[in-house]
Amino acid sequence: MTQQQPRTERRGDYLHYLAIPTRWMDNDIYGHVNNVVYYSYFDTVINEYLIRAGGLDIHAGSVVGYAIESTCRFHRPLSFPETIDAGLRVGHLGNSSVRYEIGLFRQEEEKAAATGHFVHVFVDRTTEKPTTIPAGIRACLVELITPPQ
Repeated sequence: MTQQQPRTERRGDYLHYLAIPTRWMDNDIYGHVNNVVYYSYFDTVINEYLIRAGGLDIHAGSVVGYAIESTCRFHRPLSFPETIDAGLRVGHLGNSSVRYEIGLFRQEEEKAAATGHFVHVFVDRTTEKPTTIPAGIRACLVELITPPQ
């Protein structure tokens, strides 16, 4: 997959949201959320959705989603104490891979504080070889596909 920028930074263009409170430990010495923590927010909104909506069994399921690529663009800082609305959509869905697009928003704000993407390749838990995305997971991902803009 080639690197692409997220299509927009607007709240209404994401189809699933998860509220994530920042934590004291998320802040760095400059008083804002440290850059590496944004990837944790990405991982949280993606996996919460896969577990809840797609039935992903992180402990004993036959497939595992391996992160093979991620990018974050920072538009404005976030800090503790805030609650972030993490928006999620699917930019591309393949046979064994998916490209998620994420927007992190301050509550009540229309423009994203950060945008990025995250690519999972689904692999067989035992062989670690790419495998077809299971039907339940695929179904929930299809719900998040947005048309190209």
